[in-house]
Amino acid sequence: MSHRVVFLDRASLKASVRKPFFAEEYIEHQQTDSVSIVERLQGATVAITNKVPLREDILKELPQLKMIAVAATGYDVIDIPYCKAHGIAVANIRNYAVHTVPEHAFALILALRRNILAYRQDVEAGVWQRSEQFCFFNHAIGDLHGATLGIVGEGVLGEATAKIARDGFGMKVLFADHAPPKKPGVTFTPFADVLKEADVISLHCPLTADTRNVIGEKELKMMKPSALLINTSRGGLVDEQALIKALQEGWIAGAGFDVLTTEPPTHGHPLLEVRRPNFILTPHVAWASDGAMQFLADQLIDNIELWFKGTPQHLVT
Repeated sequence: MSHRVVFLDRASLKASVRKPFFAEEYIEHQQTDSVSIVERLQGATVAITNKVPLREDILKELPQLKMIAVAATGYDVIDIPYCKAHGIAVANIRNYAVHTVPEHAFALILALRRNILAYRQDVEAGVWQRSEQFCFFNHAIGDLHGATLGIVGEGVLGEATAKIARDGFGMKVLFADHAPPKKPGVTFTPFADVLKEADVISLHCPLTADTRNVIGEKELKMMKPSALLINTSRGGLVDEQALIKALQEGWIAGAGFDVLTTEPPTHGHPLLEVRRPNFILTPHVAWASDGAMQFLADQLIDNIELWFKGTPQHLVT
């Protein structure tokens, strides 16, 4: 069998990607819209996708497709049950963002905990220049030392975030017992207790039926009014309308998000309209350090080549 490998959204990865050694054809498309997926994958045995969805209606038109390499950890864009039923191998990326995502989470946490945006706005507005002393105290500044970090998600990213919290800042860490599966060796705290006790909640879990809207109005109201909510995982984990209400009404002190339910938000999104110094939105770049992306690109092709050799790794099917 000859092998045709097609990368549907190459522009989503800023790194060098080598051609799989066995591929007679290796084709890269910078982006792929929904109407072009089937045409571009005709005859392909391997598809590479980051965010281009491959659902049953698409997959049933591609009888030659044998393997899908996801250029990300999350694989909610793939119809996993269909792939399992039809023998299509699906592999994802593991452990590539173990430094960059936790670092981004703490960038958000520090900026919000110390009200850096609010103070910068004041400086730009001339408040410092009009001050009668060397500094001013318009906004609360909270230390992280001794504060409690609640983590939803006990995978490598959750654990790496916990390590920074404990070792770097002297924080107490609670892992929320939120949904199966549970990881051996990790001590869990009831989800409700974490919501009530944590000074910062950081989300590091995949988007599944169990975790969709895991943080909604009920959960936001359980959090401390002084608490922060950080999401560098998936937009669907949080009810975004409830979050807007929580920020407007002061249920929580602030939020830092790197993800939205719809990406890119080409037709607008309510969180894009939030103009508050206690809310930071970044464009899904927590994962995207140069080093992390090259690690991802190398593992992506490793996954494909090991599948071809009959010794697959990182399968989710």
